[in-house]
Amino acid sequence: MIIKAREFAILHHGDQQYGVHPYSVHLDAVASITSAYGESAEVVAYLHDVVEDTQVSTADIESIFGSLIADCVAILTDEPGENRKERKVKTYQKMAAVTGKAELALLVKTADRLANVRACILGKNQRLLDIYKSEHKVFCQSVYREGLCEPLWVELNEIIA
Repeated sequence: MIIKAREFAILHHGDQQYGVHPYSVHLDAVASITSAYGESAEVVAYLHDVVEDTQVSTADIESIFGSLIADCVAILTDEPGENRKERKVKTYQKMAAVTGKAELALLVKTADRLANVRACILGKNQRLLDIYKSEHKVFCQSVYREGLCEPLWVELNEIIA
């Protein structure tokens, strides 16, 4: 299922770039971080941006990967808004309400943020790192769940602090 999710995501992201790299670099980074948390986490990691960034729908994800995976991808998909701030406010409100099995999405969101922050440091992208730092408090309030993925939070908090 992981290989299927990776191939699906890469196909649909097409020529999309992650900075100067093919988008698969970001997807592989997020999946690698989630690998210790099981197959479903890796599947969601590969699919986490596909609805937001491509023509794929949540229904498409559900028909191929099942309802839990589709629910998680829907949670990870930014809400519409005129700018980043508006999108993130709505999306973080949605994430703050997540409970139960769907908390898998929050684990992947944490891995996604950690991968993005690591990439900022490696690529010396201070502007984007500063954005992540400015959002960190509300990000934590919305996404953090005690015991869900503590090692990821430890690293993320060390980098952001």
